[in-house]
Amino acid sequence: MSELDPKPDEVMTIAAARELVDGEVVLVGVGPPNAAANLARRLGAPNCVLIYESGAIGARPQRLPLSIGDDDLAAAAQDLVSVPEMFNYWIGGGRIDVGFLGASQIDAAGNINTTVIGDYDAPKVRLPGAGGAPEIAASAGRVIVMLRHSPRSFVAEVDFITSVGRELDGSEDGHGSVVITDLGILRPSHDDGQLELVALHPGVELDEVREATGWPLRVREGLETTEPVTERELSELRALRESADEG
Repeated sequence: MSELDPKPDEVMTIAAARELVDGEVVLVGVGPPNAAANLARRLGAPNCVLIYESGAIGARPQRLPLSIGDDDLAAAAQDLVSVPEMFNYWIGGGRIDVGFLGASQIDAAGNINTTVIGDYDAPKVRLPGAGGAPEIAASAGRVIVMLRHSPRSFVAEVDFITSVGRELDGSEDGHGSVVITDLGILRPSHDDGQLELVALHPGVELDEVREATGWPLRVREGLETTEPVTERELSELRALRESADEG
């Protein structure tokens, strides 16, 4: 792999950035969603309004924030509100167009687990928990879920339902709720809301996705391949990540 070849997690992040439509109000999380939202603002969606759970509204960070409490968010935000106001007025009030979510486990119905692995009362692993995910899943206009594709994360049945799965919001333009992984893109079926593979990333084989999915994978007719990552997208993403290291 040459220096300019994108890594799988970079392909995933760039694919998520492409999902944002200019002008949308976007609730940003930490990790890959943070990079995706800030990358989108630097590329095809400069007028997206980035909102963080900590209370930053209209954030325009000069570097990639290290967390939702990064002081660079407060310094460049259009406004700052309290966490209760964020959840009651912005998230609960339906003022979020797009909410990013992560997951430790996800099933075919789009149910997400970020609570425990194993039995709730005697778990093998206790995860970070719900945070604001249930409210975001329920109230955002649509959600973008980002996670690496493996049998451990794509399971037949999640060990705990932290956030209930979402169906497409009736959009026919492709900008509905979506699951983006390092292998491809899945969207809920228009018929019953079950996740189905709609696109592979360049170089990924269908059998690779099937083997990484813990249920019989549905494949939408006319399976596509995502557009190759451009040099600009990759260089902007890497510059963002370098800015976080420097900060």
